[in-house]
Amino acid sequence: LQKELLKYKQEARNLQGIKDALQQRLVQQDAAVLQLKQELLRANMDKEELHNQNVDLQRKVEERNRLLAEYKKELCQKDRHLQQHQSKLDEMLRQLSEASYQQVGRAGLHWELAWLAQLVVTPLLPPQVDLERELEHKEALLAHCMKREAEE
Repeated sequence: LQKELLKYKQEARNLQGIKDALQQRLVQQDAAVLQLKQELLRANMDKEELHNQNVDLQRKVEERNRLLAEYKKELCQKDRHLQQHQSKLDEMLRQLSEASYQQVGRAGLHWELAWLAQLVVTPLLPPQVDLERELEHKEALLAHCMKREAEE
């Protein structure tokens, strides 16, 4: 009977050891599951943040594309406007040149007209803003030449 009691006590200790080991393993697995859940939560939050950034970037791209289209439209309008002014200036320059050829002894005015014609017929055009300034400058030169011719 004593031997049987010792045998059952030993079996109980073995079973308690197995139970303790299984509980420890269960705690470790619970901690691993908790860590995986936290990582999954972080990954989902990162995914959501990236999605929001992507939506924001797409919105910015669409806005910039819209602005680019507007700028292109404005540039085309300014180019047409500049071409119209260039044509008017060329015509005025031609008329002024014809008028100067009809007068005798106007070598200085003829030189100014030739110089002005060279400015007008330049093959390389500077950027849009510079073109507008250049057109204003040429118009002022043309007015000056016409005033000078009228005075002479």
